[in-house]
Amino acid sequence: MGNITGTCHDNETIDFFYNNSGKAINTQWKKRDVLIVTLGLIVCFIVIFSNFLVVAAIFKNRRFHFPIYYLLGNMALADLFAGFAYLHMMFHTGPWTIKLSPNQWFTRQGLINTSLTASVLNLLFVAVERHQTIFNVQLHSSMSTRRVFIVMVLIWLVAIIMGLVPQMGWNCTCHLSECSTMAPLYHRSFLIFWAVLNLMTFSIMVAVYTRIFLYVRHKGRQMSQHTSTTRQRETMMNLMKTVSMILGCFVVCWTPALVVLLLDGLNCDRSLVLGPEKYCLVLAECNSFVNPIIYCFRDQDMRRTFKEILCCNWSQRHKNRGFSEVKFHTVEQENGKSRIPKAKERSNGAPLIRASSEDIPASLIN
Repeated sequence: MGNITGTCHDNETIDFFYNNSGKAINTQWKKRDVLIVTLGLIVCFIVIFSNFLVVAAIFKNRRFHFPIYYLLGNMALADLFAGFAYLHMMFHTGPWTIKLSPNQWFTRQGLINTSLTASVLNLLFVAVERHQTIFNVQLHSSMSTRRVFIVMVLIWLVAIIMGLVPQMGWNCTCHLSECSTMAPLYHRSFLIFWAVLNLMTFSIMVAVYTRIFLYVRHKGRQMSQHTSTTRQRETMMNLMKTVSMILGCFVVCWTPALVVLLLDGLNCDRSLVLGPEKYCLVLAECNSFVNPIIYCFRDQDMRRTFKEILCCNWSQRHKNRGFSEVKFHTVEQENGKSRIPKAKERSNGAPLIRASSEDIPASLIN
């Protein structure tokens, strides 16, 4: 990305780049601007509140002090950060945009890139963990606390790098002909890279959840042929429903925004980009408050902890009530528990799922 023209415009104002890209900045508030900002603020507060409840519940209740819940908590933290990033954007958009300096504009966009990247990566690692739990470890999660914290650190490192890359040089301040329409200081190649990267992540998630869905459906049919236990069939059906919800919500919330980013990066017609732009971003943001509903609000222990938090009942420590209804143990904790039988295996060595609620994470069963 060398400087072809030999001239950079780092000291220009925001309206210079917007005029260059053909994206107008409204100097007065219009009904559309008010609608978008109002809708965005409502979504922001819902995202912040719901994900704060999840983080607080995991911190408060020692039943959730296990690796899988740490990963879910990190996803909630990423979505909480996304809520604050969008809240910051809502107060720096519309007619307020023209008052921003280039560095402030990069900060605004970088916060969004960081938060959304962290949220997507957390969704990916949760999907991988679900896959490993169902296919490899039948009774409990095999992910150690150390491993899950390493994963969490890596997620945030990648997310922060993605947020800083445009400001550190992958922008169009020296290449005005390559400026994006939707993000007038971003280089089109960066938008293509970011959109393709997220679409690849999306494809991996589709593949992972599709395999889980097919495997669970297959096991459900086998169980229905060899047993009449209602609980077994209900467990499998609930898992399939939850997997479908996760996959469906991700597709609905993210596909429009990614398509718009690709169209902009490929220098398509401005009307195809600017028309649905803000609505697609708000829809993508909605995925941040859908995640807590799917993964945590369906857990009975999590709901009970939410009620205690909302009622300011922080004194209850659950000292005598044991662990969560569905227990999660690390490999180290499992060593020495000889009373737990090993998972049965097929002739080809692949483990079979046991028809028990302990085989599947709580957020997928309830």
